[in-house]
Amino acid sequence: MALRATRTVTIEPRLPGALEPLRAIAHNLWWTWNGDAAALFERMSTARWEACGHNPVRLLQLTPPAELDELAANPGFLAHLEHVRETFAAYMARPRRGPFGEESSADVIAYFSLEFALTESLPMYSGGLGVLAGDHLKSASDLCLPLVGVGLLYNEGYFQQVLGPDGWQREEYHPVDLAMQPMELVLGEGGGPLAVRVPIEDRHVTVHAWRVQVGQVPLYLLDTNTPENSEGDRAITSRLYGGDLEMRLQQEMVLGVGGVRVLRALGLRPAVCHMNEGHSALLGVERIRVLMDEAGVSFDEAALPVTAATVFTTHTPVAAGIDLFPSDLVHRHASHFHESLHMDTDQFLGLGRANQGDGHEPFSMALLGLRLSGFRNGVSQMNGRVARDLWSSAWPELPPEEVPIAAVTNGVHLPTWVAPQIAELFDRFVGPGWREDPVGADWGRMAEVPASELWDTHERQRERLVSMARAASRESAAARGVLATDTTLGQALDPHVLTIGFARRFAGYKRASLIMRDPARLDRILNHGERPMQLVFAGKAHPRDEPGKMLIREVMEFSRRPEFRDRIVVLEGYDLAMARSLVQGSDVWLNTPLRPLEASGTSGMKATANGALHMSVMDGWWWEAYRPGLGWAIGANRPGDDPDVQDAFDADSLYDLLENEVGPLFYQRDADGLPQGWIARMKASVAAFAPQFNTNRMVGDYNRMAYAPAAESWRRLTSDQLAPARTLAAWTARVKAAWPRVRVVRAEGDDGRKLEVGAAVEVTADVELDGLEPGDLRIDVVYGEAGVDGTLHPTGERRLQFVSRGGATVATYGGSFEPNTAGRVGWAIRVMPGHADLHNPFATGLVRWS
Repeated sequence: MALRATRTVTIEPRLPGALEPLRAIAHNLWWTWNGDAAALFERMSTARWEACGHNPVRLLQLTPPAELDELAANPGFLAHLEHVRETFAAYMARPRRGPFGEESSADVIAYFSLEFALTESLPMYSGGLGVLAGDHLKSASDLCLPLVGVGLLYNEGYFQQVLGPDGWQREEYHPVDLAMQPMELVLGEGGGPLAVRVPIEDRHVTVHAWRVQVGQVPLYLLDTNTPENSEGDRAITSRLYGGDLEMRLQQEMVLGVGGVRVLRALGLRPAVCHMNEGHSALLGVERIRVLMDEAGVSFDEAALPVTAATVFTTHTPVAAGIDLFPSDLVHRHASHFHESLHMDTDQFLGLGRANQGDGHEPFSMALLGLRLSGFRNGVSQMNGRVARDLWSSAWPELPPEEVPIAAVTNGVHLPTWVAPQIAELFDRFVGPGWREDPVGADWGRMAEVPASELWDTHERQRERLVSMARAASRESAAARGVLATDTTLGQALDPHVLTIGFARRFAGYKRASLIMRDPARLDRILNHGERPMQLVFAGKAHPRDEPGKMLIREVMEFSRRPEFRDRIVVLEGYDLAMARSLVQGSDVWLNTPLRPLEASGTSGMKATANGALHMSVMDGWWWEAYRPGLGWAIGANRPGDDPDVQDAFDADSLYDLLENEVGPLFYQRDADGLPQGWIARMKASVAAFAPQFNTNRMVGDYNRMAYAPAAESWRRLTSDQLAPARTLAAWTARVKAAWPRVRVVRAEGDDGRKLEVGAAVEVTADVELDGLEPGDLRIDVVYGEAGVDGTLHPTGERRLQFVSRGGATVATYGGSFEPNTAGRVGWAIRVMPGHADLHNPFATGLVRWS
């Protein structure tokens, strides 16, 4: 029988006084993007640093006191520590600035996400959604924004991937030892754990919070594994994406409702809440409930400031990827919500339905998030288009182009992902300011980097990648019972051969096996006598994605063919550390999603920041980023093609590019052995993409487009005991009552005339008011290309001004627009409610067209 501890206590290591700054640095994830700080911990013991998974808290625990004393007497180490301490102190001392740039702002921004990828020792992430969330927090810290993160603490994290002898993925879960992590339990006023309760079904679930410091930004991870809860409720936060649909709903209730309650318990009243996907959508419901209780207002009155101050980001490009919950499940778990909101069941469930009156339609958290947000966006320009089409049913009176979903293209946190050796080159030539201000850095100076120095640095990165891949392959083979002396293993990869990286979640639409469509042709490419190439694959499939697991097995089996065993490697155990090696050491980064299903594709941004050249279909970020000469576009920019047609066309295009452009350019060397043409593209690619596709630019865009307007609306509508919100709600009710009779009576303009580009087209419109005032309406002329059948494709709009009254019920509006393209141009009159406090003209959902 195994003996169990009655109680446990965490013992902090005793550090010599000279080393005490290590404790604060270890407990702040700032070290994950400061190379000097990470190097300081590695300097203590490289072997121990690797063994503890790059976890400085655990490193300090494992370091023997005698070694700590030696370090405390080492002048070189102490000088290194002092430099890091001063840099850290200066970084943390910078004043935080609100959405409008003011210091000491009360306008806190709360960023909610179901997963966060910050460091490999904290497995609270599965893939791109979490990586984006982690980078978002880091850049918010760099920009000194008053942002806090809210997520869940998964006591078993996300699974560790193990590939069996047949290549089939197996998931292993291991408890996360919180005593060894850079986090602290949040305590309440009485000294015990801060606790809030979240009602689920007929019970209350107790939630604790753990604080992870990310530079200046605190991240609060919610935990239901508390003694007060039942075993079933303790398991709610056990695994990321574990369990069934009911478990997912419970996790989302803890995240959305529990997150708001934890922040309030901490004394934080966010002016803006940002939902990273729909998992946290219930935060909107909870914020509305709080305002109703505190100010004694109605649901409609409370919903106005909450909606105006909420941001919703969607990544999902297809309806099949959206969580839909059966109505009875939602009703059973959340009946207390509609009771506290003074709603009946159908009214509450209608908030998450496209057709609010359809009792058979399931409940969508994503749709709830869209409805309770004032700013909505996709994560690339292409993804924004896809999202507008996907969610057009929520705005039935609008053409897809008019659906109020914007686009904020993703980025990556450059200091986290750029290799230290490449970062040193950036410091010397671009200037050290690129770390905290990559947007304003002078990336044009990449042209001054000596070709030999850049190439030597990149080749060292490729060698590190090959070394890592060989070690990982040997370890995986040994775990499967394959002896190191087995001749079928071969020697994985060659450090001098053009290396193509492919690392991402294994899902069918990402088409990992596209390059294997013609094995004979791929054999000729990879084993070319003068221009060989090699492929490195890595990635996990979702635990319940059987086709994704089959895809991993297919790629694994393909890599074991005799002709490919030294040219194709599939790595298991994909995590952040492996991702860094791949994006830092690959020559070409390959991305082959089925258009238009790639939301963004940030791995390519990481690779190009390290000097890799990007090769992708025209989807995600590459659709807006690609420029001839900076990478390669696979196939044609035709998102509507049949999938089988895309597969055939794209595979052929990919082979052509590898044979005729990529290989010749890489292996064309000058007298010094340098591929001058390739190096020139590396420099140009970094200079073009680094200043644009980074999260400092992205978070800055969110601040300008979403956070600042949302904070302003929150301030205004919640002032004076919500008096402006009450007034706006009464006005909205009056407009809605009159709306069935509002119509465009007449619309006239320069019909049939031929005008030059830039010439003004005069427009007038008579609108039936039916008791409304002319100022109650916003009248726009929407214009754009018109098809022969009269279909209008909007490209612009101009607001018309009130001209005169035509009797008691009709008002005339007039104005003009200037077409900026030649050809057939059409226009239409759009009527919407208009009010100074209406944060978005589409907020009411009321639209009339001429």
